[in-house]
Amino acid sequence: MPTLMRMRINIDMNRMLHIRKQVFGVTQAEMAVIAGTRQATVSRWEAGVLNPDLSHLQRIRDAACERGLEWNDAVFFEPLPAQEAAE
Repeated sequence: MPTLMRMRINIDMNRMLHIRKQVFGVTQAEMAVIAGTRQATVSRWEAGVLNPDLSHLQRIRDAACERGLEWNDAVFFEPLPAQEAAE
């Protein structure tokens, strides 16, 4: 069984794209620095090939709070409004 920090979380690929573009307004490379991973990994999240693990989600949350961005952990899991999902 994977440890809690390495546990993969099933998050919709559109959700990760939304977080990067709409919440942070950064490139994949910048999101990789925020999440503590590589740009290729962020690309795989957004393509739905790979899911982030809990440590990545915690780093993303912490970065949002540090930047003073409005944040709720539900952003990782709640469905996107129809127009945002289509973008």
